[in-house]
Amino acid sequence: MPTPIVYNSTEGLIVSVGLECFRLDEVHLDALFQADNPAAWLEQKLQSAKRVDRLPTVLAPIDNQEVWAAGVTYMRSRDARIEESKDAGGGSFYDRVYVAPRPEIFFKATAHRVVGTGGTLKLRSDSFWNVPEPELALAINPHGRIFGYTVGNDLSSRDIEGENPLYLPQAKVWSQCCGLGPGVVVRDPLPLETTIELSILRGGETAFQGVTSLSQMKRTLPELVEWLYLDNAFPAGCYLLTGTGLVPPDTFTLNSGDEIRIRIDGLGTLVNHIA
Repeated sequence: MPTPIVYNSTEGLIVSVGLECFRLDEVHLDALFQADNPAAWLEQKLQSAKRVDRLPTVLAPIDNQEVWAAGVTYMRSRDARIEESKDAGGGSFYDRVYVAPRPEIFFKATAHRVVGTGGTLKLRSDSFWNVPEPELALAINPHGRIFGYTVGNDLSSRDIEGENPLYLPQAKVWSQCCGLGPGVVVRDPLPLETTIELSILRGGETAFQGVTSLSQMKRTLPELVEWLYLDNAFPAGCYLLTGTGLVPPDTFTLNSGDEIRIRIDGLGTLVNHIA
């Protein structure tokens, strides 16, 4: 069977399999996350699913999941964090966490703060330096098993985090601060050569473009999940953003009207606009 992609939509849960789409009636995304074996659960549900002739308007692929994030998992991110916080005396924090056994893991968003592909992200009104952070997002069930993947945008206020590392929650969490989508790809682990591409369009022109790959990550994905689930519980499962290896130059900040396109091999493209 081709790799299934699960979409949250205006007409319920839709599963794309190859060129065909199926609707799972009276089923919410929580059920997929809470299954002991999500892939087997999905295969069983597809046996009685109704075929539909089109993919409806896609929403963010989230129900009652929390979104968490890992930081400083790529060398490029480590260097950027050190540079932005050096005046506040916090540069060594990021150098130390990059090599430490314990990773940086922080809360990012609840469902009402997340937008899907085509949705609008907002910039903080008290920030003057904002950037997207293109990231692989892991879909994890309550038992800590990674069963799927999607594209994530960890929108961040670099000046707030750089002023003082203790301001991290304010630099990361606000209304419409996170993008996820387009859907959850239920599959075996992604190969390390999987690429992540970021394009930022301004007035129809490319303002920034870059590419990295999962092979540039310092930590493994299961390692990050193990730390997230240590002494923590996620009854509805959760998402974990796995860090960014693409950071625009220090002279760049997002503007109203910018379009952000994040593409990950095998997962699709997440498109967000800045309000």
